[in-house]
Amino acid sequence: MLLCSRFALTGFPGLEVDYLWLSIPFASIYAMVFLGNCMVLHVIRTEPSLHQPMFYFLAMLALTDLCVGLSTVHTVLGILWGIIQEISLDSCIAQSYFIHGLSFMESSVLLTMAFDRYIAICNPLRYSSILTNDKIMKIGVAILCRSSMLIPPVIIRLKFLNYCHPHILSHSFCLHQDLIRMACSDIRFNSIYGLALVISNLLLDAVLIIISYIMILHAVLAIASREERIKSLQTCVSHICAVLVFYIPIIGLTMVHRFGRHLSPWVHVLMGNVYILFPPLMNPIIYSIKTQQIRRRVFKCRKNLLM
Repeated sequence: MLLCSRFALTGFPGLEVDYLWLSIPFASIYAMVFLGNCMVLHVIRTEPSLHQPMFYFLAMLALTDLCVGLSTVHTVLGILWGIIQEISLDSCIAQSYFIHGLSFMESSVLLTMAFDRYIAICNPLRYSSILTNDKIMKIGVAILCRSSMLIPPVIIRLKFLNYCHPHILSHSFCLHQDLIRMACSDIRFNSIYGLALVISNLLLDAVLIIISYIMILHAVLAIASREERIKSLQTCVSHICAVLVFYIPIIGLTMVHRFGRHLSPWVHVLMGNVYILFPPLMNPIIYSIKTQQIRRRVFKCRKNLLM
């Protein structure tokens, strides 16, 4: 039986009097996340030249990033605006489901984009026949099923744990590892199943992405022309940046949760916010700068708005 069904959210310890000022940069970041990813989706939808597999996968990435922002904005800004200080267990479980599910979805999309680059560079003549619209739709459904249907067993179990440790979350949002830290019930299932999910999703995807790029590099080095080699590698720069932007914060947050229990709360808060906000903020910027077709379309839209 639960001793308490509400959990205190952690904002920025020691800066409570400055929350209103802190809300300005955070609100700006969330606005940039929403506007940036909506812009990418709009450009891909309205520009016929972008109706290609690479950009369909980019649209999946932008939609995932948009949902990540929507899943946390109410608690992050709610604390800074003084609207909420705590969250119910049911709401916390729901938020953790979406946060972890969307992380797995983003990892799957990045893996799919690596496969797209591999086909485009290593087998360009069959690119359009391999990645047809029908196959892209099936890949999208598979990504959605993989990221949404494997998590419920470990998330639902959170509802039936007994939380007897201090009900203070490490972040301004809910994570599975944060909730089981406060439980005094048997958490072996959550720990083992959660680890299996991380290995079979995030770790496996990272390994497959690395293998894809090893094969891409091998194929590129076999190209005789130096200019063609550089041109081929340049098509991968945006994706490599997106992979680093996604995996580095995850590794940092995992290390903090695993080995940083005695670190300052500020470290947990900082890594948590970087994990949630950095990829959705940076991905539209990366692809707008490094992808010529998107950059041209964005400038054209801005010019039309100013006229």
